[in-house]
Amino acid sequence: MSDLQMQEKYAELALRTGVNLQKGQALMVNSSIEGADFTRIVVEKAYELGAKDVLVNWEDDALTLLKYQNAPEEVLTTIPQWKIDKQLAFAKDGAALLSIRSTNPDLLKDVDAGKVAKAQKASAEAMKEFRKYIMNDLIAWSIISIPTGDWAQKIFPEKSTEDAKESLWEQIFKIVRVDKEDPVAAWDEHNKKLKDAREVLNKKQYTKLVFKAPGTDISFDLPKGHVWKGGSAKTSEGTTFNPNMPTEEVFTLPHKYGVNGTVASTKPLIYGGNMIDNFSLTFKEGKVVDFKAEQGLETLKHLLDTDEGSSRLGELALVPHASPISQSGLIFYNTLYDENASCHIALGKAYPTNLEGGSAMNDKELDEHGVNDSLTHVDFMIGSGDLDIDGVSADGTTEAVFRKGAWAF
Repeated sequence: MSDLQMQEKYAELALRTGVNLQKGQALMVNSSIEGADFTRIVVEKAYELGAKDVLVNWEDDALTLLKYQNAPEEVLTTIPQWKIDKQLAFAKDGAALLSIRSTNPDLLKDVDAGKVAKAQKASAEAMKEFRKYIMNDLIAWSIISIPTGDWAQKIFPEKSTEDAKESLWEQIFKIVRVDKEDPVAAWDEHNKKLKDAREVLNKKQYTKLVFKAPGTDISFDLPKGHVWKGGSAKTSEGTTFNPNMPTEEVFTLPHKYGVNGTVASTKPLIYGGNMIDNFSLTFKEGKVVDFKAEQGLETLKHLLDTDEGSSRLGELALVPHASPISQSGLIFYNTLYDENASCHIALGKAYPTNLEGGSAMNDKELDEHGVNDSLTHVDFMIGSGDLDIDGVSADGTTEAVFRKGAWAF
């Protein structure tokens, strides 16, 4: 099968299984200029599936870098109202959102980390209302990636740009199951396995999980009524969709005031166009009280200082070390991929849907239930083949959940 035919299969999978586009529904696409050819395929397929309108929000790494290098801070931290209104108009109309993320991991490495942090905070504040549609599953949304030259060469530095992109396409097609004869059916089967895993954990209703590995010794209290999710999700109107492609995780939320101990990263984190690597965080009563990093310390500091909630956790995800992405042996320098190779946690906002009745609660009620709030939500990887996890039940009994990076059930 030709590359073009594979890309067409991928686009159709993203629309059918990713956002589950409905006839007569609008679609909003976030994509890079470098991915224009693939994006045009997505748009064409969307109209074939009955989309009433498709809006593409184009991004360009080169222009983004030029803006950071030359624009005054007041421009970087001012989000025009028309940009906010455009996003909200599509969300209020019930549009689906497909994000095609493929940014150069080192894009902003030479830009002042403080400037980047201020710009990202301003953007997050401006889009707070729009993000509620995503965090509460009010609309169908999905994130996928396609190769770009800089990203591909970061993964395969010994190859030419074109060869690196070809190698990355091969990996993506395999990991996202596009290489299967019927990718949609393959994802239906995969989603069932993730559903089985999350149902086991939802029945357990542990009060606490304890993680131990080299550099990691930490406990996570779990709120009463917490919900494990993973794989496919459903909008408030009942449409099934897949938020992340690929995905290998089941996840819930830790209690924002109940995280204690130290956790060490096992893969690099790309944040704000900069790399944070070989870092550790120490928590007390849910808040980061100490942190270290061999690379990207200033970027990590700015992340933690975004707001009150950015130094607390909003997500706890379990991924077996034997996941296909982990077994590829590659570091993708892309959170969508690396987080699905490894157990991970997220600094910042929690998904209200990870708590029974959470979507209907106001901010005060969510806080009382231990649900973290923040302008940010940043996943980083802590899993490995050495990770052991124990679950503590309400009666105090303890049982193995993971041993050596694998399910113990």
